[in-house]
Amino acid sequence: MPSSSSGDQGHESTTTTTDDRHRGVVMTGSDGEDGTKAFYILIEARPDKTSEVRTMLADILRCVQQEPATAPWYAVQHSPTTFAIFEVFPNLAGRQAHIDGEGGDIFRDIGRMNDILVRPAHVQKVDVLMSKQIFTVGYGGCGVKSGPDAPATREHR
Repeated sequence: MPSSSSGDQGHESTTTTTDDRHRGVVMTGSDGEDGTKAFYILIEARPDKTSEVRTMLADILRCVQQEPATAPWYAVQHSPTTFAIFEVFPNLAGRQAHIDGEGGDIFRDIGRMNDILVRPAHVQKVDVLMSKQIFTVGYGGCGVKSGPDAPATREHR
């Protein structure tokens, strides 16, 4: 696999073609001081493997539902082939427990990752600076009714 590394600040640039084997995952960033931590994971599916990537995301969700230190957790889609995961942990120990757990095992399945991903998943270690962790059914504000008896205006799938 052709790759080049900048060697500074923990960042790596990887060039991959669909015939190349890759290592499944690349992690950048640093642990820093303890506090609320997160991963932002960028995932590029092979065009004919988007269904398999959705299955992988569902598999990961099943794993993290059993992890007391992983929440919130989101899988999102940027484009037809670009997906991402955003997951938050209360501290470094919680993030490490997640890495060592079954969700991490999915990314360590190099054969599966090479089959469904164009390039390694890019796991970015990030610090959470601020958050709003609770939302209601309605959006509220601007005259929109919100709360438990308000009609849902958007469904999360």
